[in-house]
Amino acid sequence: MNKLTVATTNAGKIHEVRLALQELPGWTIEPLPAGIPEIEESGVTFIDNATLKATHYSRYVEGLALADDSGLCVKALGNLPGVWTARYGTTPEGRNQWVLNQMQGERNRDAAFHCAFVVARSGSVVWTTEASLPGQVTQSPIGDSGFGFDPIFFVPELQKTLAQLTAEEKNLWSARGQALRELKLFLKLA
Repeated sequence: MNKLTVATTNAGKIHEVRLALQELPGWTIEPLPAGIPEIEESGVTFIDNATLKATHYSRYVEGLALADDSGLCVKALGNLPGVWTARYGTTPEGRNQWVLNQMQGERNRDAAFHCAFVVARSGSVVWTTEASLPGQVTQSPIGDSGFGFDPIFFVPELQKTLAQLTAEEKNLWSARGQALRELKLFLKLA
């Protein structure tokens, strides 16, 4: 049995990976074990941060380590919060409120979710992918599914926020869902 460790403590991300890969034969999906030292996300791009995390955590686990870095880039805010999401509040609600406060009175609500995945083994990168989903920032949170920026990210094509989608719909549309499909293809061949 092959093992993929999801290098995060975010339960929502772990759930999305497990859901997307649940029918993948020959693989077990594991959370990051407790006690592994954290690494600072000091990269300037999503792929930089995912690479830092994947190579670091892969030194502490058996098999493959999957790390992601993802975030919301708001055009009117110069693509903030972007890779610096964690610096804009200590909770998802606080980060959402920061974005909404910054967007008060702003007519251009265009934004995009970006997601980078990196898989590493024993400190070396073995695979990468990046994906994005265009959308808009809402005026206020809508919906109660998902996590992070989902309640304030509106997908015009669906006429819903990500927080209004079922888990299956979100895995189909979201940037992380797109990256997960690429990951599934990679793991089938690994």
